Amino acid sequence: MARVSVTIENHIAHVTLTRGDKMNALDPQMIEEIIAAGESLMDSKARVVVLSGEGKAFCAGLDLMSFAQMGLQNPEEWLMARDYGDANQVQQVAMVWRRLPMPVIAAIKGVAFGGGLQLALGADIRIAAPDAAFSVMEMKWGIVPDMGGMVLLPRLLRSDVLRRLTYTAEKVSAPQALDWGLVTELAEDPIARAQELATLIAGQSPAAIRAAKALIETAEASTDRAEVLLEESRVQVGLIGKPEQMEVVAAQMQKRAPKFD
Repeated sequence: MARVSVTIENHIAHVTLTRGDKMNALDPQMIEEIIAAGESLMDSKARVVVLSGEGKAFCAGLDLMSFAQMGLQNPEEWLMARDYGDANQVQQVAMVWRRLPMPVIAAIKGVAFGGGLQLALGADIRIAAPDAAFSVMEMKWGIVPDMGGMVLLPRLLRSDVLRRLTYTAEKVSAPQALDWGLVTELAEDPIARAQELATLIAGQSPAAIRAAKALIETAEASTDRAEVLLEESRVQVGLIGKPEQMEVVAAQMQKRAPKFD
């Protein structure tokens, strides 16, 4: 039975974890399907992605049975392999969404624990229900975050908050997560709000949106100011005067929505 569904409508891709009866916990099949879903959108014409989970939870983290089975394997064999560029398979669960050229919005209800939180961190924007809960839960099992969390969390959290969450594995409420910067905003219906935001983004210049995501990734990863300034200029040269940008200008002047191919 499929663990993930992908639909595209009005240039918005909806990726839904469909293991709601298990709180969308990650087992080997779901891990494979999440990665496949992300990769299937790499060359698509989707302008934005909404990532969510069916049922009561976004994702409760690693399935306990799968966790037990992994403990029987040689961890070096499957964790040290770089099967996805700079990432292993479980890291790609989160990183595939950062690698997508278009923005990704995670709509979170219920819980986002452990691997589920790291999956959400792969999104550009996280919208959570007011009663959602979060946890960097790996320490509960005597391990560390290893699904891209240590690439993504330091971009969002102060060092002391990151350390506290990692060391304690404590559960964090949605209002606290918002205050700390772990989520972007709260909404009573996070999927509806994600759809609203996705519609707004999908109406912008697709070339400019993709360029902006790539530029932000460069800026966040670089410690070289000159490199970022040069990349700003290079990206802008690729946009100014091109058909999409001219259409945006014309639409603004004519007070209408822009039209893109």
